[in-house]
Parts: sequence; structure tokens; C-alpha cells
Amino acid sequence: MNNQDLFEKNVWFDTKKCFIDGEWITPQSNSFLPLLNPSNGQEICKIAKCNEDDVNSAVESARNSLNNEWGKFSALDRSRILKRIGNLVENKINALSLMESIDVGKPLSQSKADALALARYLEFYSGAADKVHGDTIPYQNGYTVYSLREPHGVTAHIIPWNYPMQIIGRSVVGALTMGNAVVLKPSEDACLTALAFADICREANLPKGALNVVTGYGKETGELLSNHPGVNHISFTGSVPVGKKIQKNAADNIVPVTLELGGKSPQIIFSDANIDEAIPFLLKAGLQNAGQTCSASSRILIQKSIYFEVEKALEKNYKKLTVGPAIEDFDVGPLISNKQIDIVKKYLNSGSNLKKIAEAKLNDKQVYEGFFISPTLFGEVDPNHVLAQEEIFGPVQVLIPFDNEDEAIKIANDTKFGLVAGIWTNDGSRQLRMAKKLRAGQVFINNYGAGGGVELPFGGTGHSGFGREKGLEALNSFSTLKTIAINHG
Repeated sequence: MNNQDLFEKNVWFDTKKCFIDGEWITPQSNSFLPLLNPSNGQEICKIAKCNEDDVNSAVESARNSLNNEWGKFSALDRSRILKRIGNLVENKINALSLMESIDVGKPLSQSKADALALARYLEFYSGAADKVHGDTIPYQNGYTVYSLREPHGVTAHIIPWNYPMQIIGRSVVGALTMGNAVVLKPSEDACLTALAFADICREANLPKGALNVVTGYGKETGELLSNHPGVNHISFTGSVPVGKKIQKNAADNIVPVTLELGGKSPQIIFSDANIDEAIPFLLKAGLQNAGQTCSASSRILIQKSIYFEVEKALEKNYKKLTVGPAIEDFDVGPLISNKQIDIVKKYLNSGSNLKKIAEAKLNDKQVYEGFFISPTLFGEVDPNHVLAQEEIFGPVQVLIPFDNEDEAIKIANDTKFGLVAGIWTNDGSRQLRMAKKLRAGQVFINNYGAGGGVELPFGGTGHSGFGREKGLEALNSFSTLKTIAINHG
């Protein structure tokens, strides 16, 4: 069965419509955009090109839901409906996996892992919804003071194309858990699973307006949403330049934001590390989803005494990599678009004078029809080189030698980013020293989670953004604290 047949068999909703006030509606613009399959470059379907009227309707619908049924839901009510949504997601794991594989170009096994993660987010947050407590605060005699957490109101979620299901789970589901009403704007390059999630919520009887989905270009639909005076909180995951613009738009309306931006995440391997255990993590963390991961391990720092041993092991594994169409579940799939290929090629050209350790082979001529590029490993790279400083967002990794702990810290922290870091050493004292000194939102010791599990708060520092999603900490981000002081004499 070809990609198009699989698509038609597994997509049960009209992709050309947006989801507003619990209904599938034709965009008021009556305009549509093509959605391309990265594995072959062919059009999958059309999606709605939403305009200002559509965005206004979505925000108004969200606001109305807060003033009506959704706003009256107790924490227990929210818990139960999130559980129903999670059960429906579990029932559609295979369809969701195929959708994201065709849509994003992600190898099928990786798409399935993301679908299962979405179900896990719903399980986790459904259990947390009625367990968010306030505090009582000691104060003057004659007073009782307590705090409670309340939803922001209408939250806008602008998400990228690389991990739609994962980010819906950590962002949209987190916001719903706290009783916010959501307007979701998925990427125009990959939005099938976002639309599928909306229909699953409809099937679960989520109150109308609690979730709305508008599709279209980021510079149009996303811009309108981030500028909207009816939005009370913005969650954005994407590039640094767009994140800056989102923050400026939010400032005009005095709206809080959560920004999860880029990364240049290091894994640091010391001479006492278990190299055999480290190698799969060094490799997968950089090449998962063709390196199109904000927390991708694109820098590997290796202590000089073991440098060539690690280099040789990685070279061997690179040469074993298979690259090909997503649904055939090769090790590495395509990039999202020709635009992304052009970006990655520019970075590869900047490394023309570097030592190229390995380059994975593309599989057969079929890959040339899609948006494919060869995974590439560079060795003995200067920490100041552009490939060691800037986010590439493609299957490119650099190896950087270092002498000692202090030099490793200096190199690791010497970028504008601070999202994730990994440490490989069996020295317990060094583990703690390194973890404390590394500038990153997450630090993994003798493992690397590329964002980690559902339970682990996620976010960065510097140009990696601010605020936290995932885990219980996300519920603080998606709520506002109210303090109540009672004078009873």
C-alpha cells in the first residue's frame, strides 16, 4: 500500500477544515494550502488557510467556553475527560503513528513512540488535575490567608512541525489540565495529528470551545494569534527569531509567554565512562528525527585520552545507518522540506575544510524524490566553528576534544543556548560538579533523554528560552497564583 492509500485509510476527518467551537468549519477565507509528504515531495492533502476572522472566532469561542460549560468544570471533571481523551488516543495509536510518519517524515517507530507519549501525557495530567493544591500562609493574628491556582484564561499554543504530538501533550494538555481554553496553531508543514487530536477531543465530548485549532502560515495565522488582545498566555516552540517576535507581540498586550526555542546541546564523555553504553545515546540523540530536534545532541565533547576510540566507534555506527522513506522505518528519514535542506546544506558547506569522519549513504534513487540529506559526522572541530556554535536542525554532529573538566565546562557553556546536556562519567563527585556548573535546563548523567520523560520539567536558558513545560511544573506555568486574605478578627 502506497503513502496516499495509507493516508486515505487512516485520516477520518476533513483536513481542509479548521476546528472552532467544537465544530469542523470551512475557513472564512475559503483558501487552502498544500501539505507535502517529505518522503516523496508529493502533496498529501490540502489544509485550511485561516485568516483574521477565523482567529477571532477561535479566540471568542475559547472565551465563551470559559464563561460557560468548560469554565464550570471541576478539577475532577477535567481529570475524567482527559482520561477519556487518553483512552481514545490509545485506540488510535496506529493511525496517529502513520499520520505523523507521512506528515513529518519521521520513521514509523519514532512516530509510534510519540503517539504513545501523547497517551502518557494524558494519563499523567488526568491524574494530576485534581491534585493541584494551594497553601495556607501564616500572617497576622485575626487573619487567615491562603493561595490557590487559577487558569490564565485563553491560552495560545503555536507549535512546530517536528514533534506535533509530543508538544500537544506537554503544552495543550497541560493548559487544559488547569482549566484554560486553548487555541492551537500547528505548523503549516505538519498538522495532521493536531487536527486528529481535535477530533478525538470532540469524540470525548470535551466542551465546545475548550480546544480550537486554526491552521495556516506562521507569519499570518500565527502572527494574528500572538497579537490577539483576547489571549492571556502564549506557549511557543520554535526558532529563536520567531520566539523574539512572539515575545514582542506578547509585550504589547502584557501577556506572559513560555518560549522553548533552539539548542546546541552537548554530550560530554570522560575517559572513565562506559563507552559501549554511551555510543547508542551519542548517536541517537543527534540523529533522531533526522536531527530536527531542539534538544538534539549536535555536539559531542570527548576527553582526549579516549578521543580516537570514541571517534572510531561512532564512524563505524554511522556507516551502518540506513536512510529512506519514513513509513519504511529506516534509521533516518527525510527533512521536513526543501527549505530545510537548503539550510542544512549551507552548514555542511561551511564544514568543507573540516575532517569528515563519516557520511551515511542514502538508500536507492527513491530518496532523491523526497527531502533527504546524508547524516554527517565531523571530527576534531574547533569549539568556535559555526558548526559547533549554531543550531543546524539536521543530521549533523561534531566531535570536539577536550583536556580536562574545566575545559569541558568552558566549551559546553560557550554558546548562546542552554537547553539539555549529557555527562558520561563514573566519577560521582565529577557528576555532581558538572551537573551544577553546566548551563542547561536538563542535565542527564550516564543517559540522555532528548527532552526526557513526561514527568520531567523541560525548558532552557539563554537563547533556548524560558518557562517550563512537562511534569507538574508545567501546571504552575499554565496557571496564575491568587492570594486571599480573610480578616475574621
